[in-house]
Amino acid sequence: MDPVTARISRTIATEIGARPDRVNAAVALLDDGATVPFVARYRKEVTGGLDDTQLRTLNDRLAYLRELEKRRAAILGSITEQGKLTDDLARAIQSADTKATLEDLYLPFKPKRRTKAMIARENGLDPLLRAIIADRAADPQQLAQAYLSEAVATPKDALTGARDILIEELAEDATLLGRLRQIMQDEAEITAKVIAGKEEAGAKFSDYFDHREKWAKIPSHRALAILRASKEEIVTVDIAPDPDTVLPRITDAIASRIGIRGQAPGDIWLRDAAIWAWKVKLSLTMFMDLMGELRKRAHDAAIEVFARNLRDLLLAAPAGAKRTLGLDPGIRTGCKIAVVDETGKLLDTATIYPFQPKNDLRGASAKLTEMIRRHGVTLIAIGNGTASRESERLVDAVITALPGGPKPAKVIVSEAGASVYSASELAAKEFPALDVSLRGAVSIARRLQDPLAELVKIAPEAIGVGQYQHDVDQRRLAQSLDAVVEDAVNAVGVDLNMASAPLLARVAGVGPTLAQAIVAHRDAQGAFPSRKALLKVAGLGPKAFQQSAGFLRVQGGAEPLDASAVHPEAYGVARRIVQACGRDIRAIMGDGAALSGVRAEDFVDDAFGLPTVRDILSELEKPGRDPRPDFRTATFAEGIDSITDLKPGMSLEGTVTNVAAFGAFVDIGVHQDGLVHVSQLADRFVKDPHAVVKAGDVVRVRVTEVDVPRKRIGLTMRKDNAGEAAPQARPGEAKSGRGTPSRGKATATAADSGNNALAEALNAALKGKS
Repeated sequence: MDPVTARISRTIATEIGARPDRVNAAVALLDDGATVPFVARYRKEVTGGLDDTQLRTLNDRLAYLRELEKRRAAILGSITEQGKLTDDLARAIQSADTKATLEDLYLPFKPKRRTKAMIARENGLDPLLRAIIADRAADPQQLAQAYLSEAVATPKDALTGARDILIEELAEDATLLGRLRQIMQDEAEITAKVIAGKEEAGAKFSDYFDHREKWAKIPSHRALAILRASKEEIVTVDIAPDPDTVLPRITDAIASRIGIRGQAPGDIWLRDAAIWAWKVKLSLTMFMDLMGELRKRAHDAAIEVFARNLRDLLLAAPAGAKRTLGLDPGIRTGCKIAVVDETGKLLDTATIYPFQPKNDLRGASAKLTEMIRRHGVTLIAIGNGTASRESERLVDAVITALPGGPKPAKVIVSEAGASVYSASELAAKEFPALDVSLRGAVSIARRLQDPLAELVKIAPEAIGVGQYQHDVDQRRLAQSLDAVVEDAVNAVGVDLNMASAPLLARVAGVGPTLAQAIVAHRDAQGAFPSRKALLKVAGLGPKAFQQSAGFLRVQGGAEPLDASAVHPEAYGVARRIVQACGRDIRAIMGDGAALSGVRAEDFVDDAFGLPTVRDILSELEKPGRDPRPDFRTATFAEGIDSITDLKPGMSLEGTVTNVAAFGAFVDIGVHQDGLVHVSQLADRFVKDPHAVVKAGDVVRVRVTEVDVPRKRIGLTMRKDNAGEAAPQARPGEAKSGRGTPSRGKATATAADSGNNALAEALNAALKGKS
């Protein structure tokens, strides 16, 4: 192994907590075209059990470190060509562990445009600078007299030229830059000041009109807020040392670097030149460096938050294969309705107008009732946009009026991204004759059945579970979110004969082109009878089959193992285990008792180690198990429909919609999410909100603050003052089920009817009394 590869392996191994040989093995697999999900699931022996998170970090750092090594080689080559590479410089370049350090070392040798220092050297002023440094007792003004010329008219011009040379040397001194950067990183403050006259236009940024805090400690969300305010020209931003305490340390560091020793005329001139160097050059360099690092740090944190929220949302509990009616609420344009069957196939659509201006309560309720009965609807998904609570009450009344028997359950689900899907090329191909607005109702219904299968059709960044997502590096955001989607899809597995092309495209080793080929083959030849039949798909070769087969499921085929996560390459091991039990494989699968006496160690061989055998046993015990939780919905108080209905002290149930670094946003049914600040998440110190809640969780909160003008709702999940009186809802009000799939353990039930004015009017209309 060459030294560069070994260095990269050691660095990554330290960062992810793995052995260098395991890192090398993982790198070899990835370089050979293996996907992260495949390596994480089916090559545990090779990598020592590195999980998908470690492998993603490995992959990202591998790209960075390889770029670093490429740049190191280029810099060494450039300086060598110039004939200026010394042993000390070579050692410094070889030991540089960041791109910033490398570039600092390269600065003096980097080709540059004509500078003031270059002109000063051409005018013969470099010896003047050396003379001032060598003889501090001499008066620089007197020394400058000897360097006057046609190009240098006065001693002042000569000293200015000498200062220009000194400034450039200081600005290219890697040791000094490293020292100044460390001081600034440790001690600098970021400040924001409102621009005069922008107070009203930038009211939402009022927290940052006069803000100051340590650069090193500012949380990512505050940094992003300040950066956005600056971009919108509401505030000015600076990153600078404290002038009273830190600035003297900086000037001392510069003075020390050029050997200023006392108060001799030369020392005084050099000290003034050093201060000037900081003001005109070095402070700007440090500002740009720290601003870039702050932006990257904030972007990384924001992208991580978005990725974690997206993963939780994608892995939210599916309601399952049930006849579902999707209702996309609307007022003037009406409510769009779509009914889908257990597989998500569209059965029927309609538009109803229960609200202004038509107020057709009778017609709306009659249509809803007819569609529920005719299609045997068991679930009703209501979008959480405008008029969602009014639509919920309408549905409540219709459900209540249904005679006897089991009644459908209703759930309000997030509409985030539904409009994006509706207008997409994919939706147009799927429903070419369907109105765009009705496609949204289909999406709402399907995302209740299976959030993962539907949300993969939407660009991840359009789902909207991030913080300042539009401000971050969009390329890096897309890469991160794509990785999250890929890992989520492969963690769950995909039904080969039911999955859409967008879902198949996220399977390891498949991609969009092969996904379309799989669907085309399925449409032409019928359902795949086995995993092996995938090899008949045009363009799908052995490599793609190896990467994807374990994540694709074939239900009810001739090979029972095709419905499990056991990879075809390990079917032999699975059959040996079954044979040792002395029973048919179909009888064994799912029978934990029959497998309880099996020792995994007895089936280890040269090809398959203990981790793989243990995974096979787990799959045989629970074949094709879904890692997602059981379905549950939140219960919201009826009559609490808008922010104006809220009162401090109210205890309400809600659904976590988004988790940020500073807390969690919770949908409590008033069209405006409330914020549970990180300090209010639990009766203990919470550093990371994700350690307490996840997107989709159903939680109990208490209202602490209501700011109607700014549309801000303060909530708490703390119980340390639970003894205080807290109204649940206004007296006599019933509750209705509302929420999104969560990670809890329960089942959705039909909600109680709401005894409110709309329900009463509707019931009266149904009876012909109005």
